[in-house]
Amino acid sequence: MSAKKINKLFVNLIIDIGNTCAKIAVFDNNTLKEVVYNSNQDLADVVSICYKYGTKRAIVATVVPLSEVVENQLSQLGIPLLYLDANTPLPIINLYKTPQTLGYDRIAAVVGAAGERPDKDLLVVDAGTCITYEFIDSKKQYHGGNISPGLQMRFKALHHFTGKLPLISSEGDLPFWGDTTETAIRAGVWQGIQFEISGYIEAMRYKYPELLVFLTGGDEFSFDESIKSIIFADRFLVLKGLNRILNFNNGRI
Repeated sequence: MSAKKINKLFVNLIIDIGNTCAKIAVFDNNTLKEVVYNSNQDLADVVSICYKYGTKRAIVATVVPLSEVVENQLSQLGIPLLYLDANTPLPIINLYKTPQTLGYDRIAAVVGAAGERPDKDLLVVDAGTCITYEFIDSKKQYHGGNISPGLQMRFKALHHFTGKLPLISSEGDLPFWGDTTETAIRAGVWQGIQFEISGYIEAMRYKYPELLVFLTGGDEFSFDESIKSIIFADRFLVLKGLNRILNFNNGRI
């Protein structure tokens, strides 16, 4: 992507350090310009991306301790860095009782969804290492959420906690009823997650009939038409939320 024709005064650098990798993104206002993936222990591209776009500010969100390499790379940026934590002001009302234990990715996904569809009741589902379910109402009040094992975690648990079940790939034949041990595990995990997500949606729609659902994360699932029509898939929802938090803390929303 080209760094030309952007207003450098409004260019944000987003650094999202997760359990498996780090994402480095650039936003021009609310427009995502570029995303690169690095190790969560070495942000090899962060300095060059910062200079390429002439970013003026950045937000850093991490779920792992920063390595010495990463700390050194961040110190080379020469721009103000906002480190997201429990005390960071947010553009929503956080009702979570222990904000200091709330994962940044959870709250960022909620902020991202609320920015995309303001004044709506929203369920945010993030299918990553874990599957998280978050609820924010139409008054921008975040009520909290739930955490469940993710796709790969379920496969590994079945193998680790049993004597004979193999560790299988998530890719392959996927019948409704498994006719081999391999397909039985794969179908049980995949469909178990789909039924779990569908169950949350149906339960929430009973109380909030106008509920909308955002689905983010690395895994994709199939749903029937009655549910599919209210789901918005957005794999960059956390990045959008972090960008919005950074803007909010700079008086731009």
